[in-house]
Amino acid sequence: MTNANTEVGTVPDAPRELLTLDELTKRVGMSVRNVRFYTTKGLVPPPIRRGRQGYYSPDHVARLELVQELQRHGFTLAAIDKYVGRIPHDASPEDIAMHRAMLAPWSRDLPVEMSRADLERRAGRDLTDEDLATLAALGIAMRTKRGRFEVATQQLSVGLGLLDLGFPTEAALAAADVYAAHGRQIAEELYEVFRTQVWPRYKEAGAAPEKVREVVEKLKPLSVASLVAAYESAMDETKREGIAKRAR
Repeated sequence: MTNANTEVGTVPDAPRELLTLDELTKRVGMSVRNVRFYTTKGLVPPPIRRGRQGYYSPDHVARLELVQELQRHGFTLAAIDKYVGRIPHDASPEDIAMHRAMLAPWSRDLPVEMSRADLERRAGRDLTDEDLATLAALGIAMRTKRGRFEVATQQLSVGLGLLDLGFPTEAALAAADVYAAHGRQIAEELYEVFRTQVWPRYKEAGAAPEKVREVVEKLKPLSVASLVAAYESAMDETKREGIAKRAR
């Protein structure tokens, strides 16, 4: 059972902040059954009791929206439980909003789900299993659990061009391992910067959750550009070092 299952000890001073179960389900677009299921699993706190009636606070809303965000990212129930369990039970809705903001896609090229036949029509050719493995390793066409594909359509032509050039699947897989290893480290360190240096400033100023999301959304393209610039700088330095070694 996660910390989120800790009883809420106090009721917010403003009654207007409290929602009935019906109001909550309409607010987050979730069924009563799912709300109760996530409550029993400890992913959200139990309702605040006033007599026989249960009410829900902005904390419930924020945590349910976080669960929905995690689901959209393909997290399993066990992974969601583990993620939510790391969030303190006394985290504010604004704290949770920061988690959601960091989870949201950083790229505007959102994947489009399609069947293999649809993908091949889009590609204008038949794709072998090895072709699909290479596209998957490149992060362009990822197979889903249902046997379909999530396709980064803006990058598909680039991937097809690499297939035409005989780009080896092994190299794509090796590069994917590099991206995954270093990407996780960057994500963890960047998140820590937001948590310790960005978010406290806005929290002290009483910023609303929407303000946190807006700030993070504006920073995302700058962060991506900075990562590309850092990579190019490091690559130039690596090439210079390689040339210097060969000249010795």
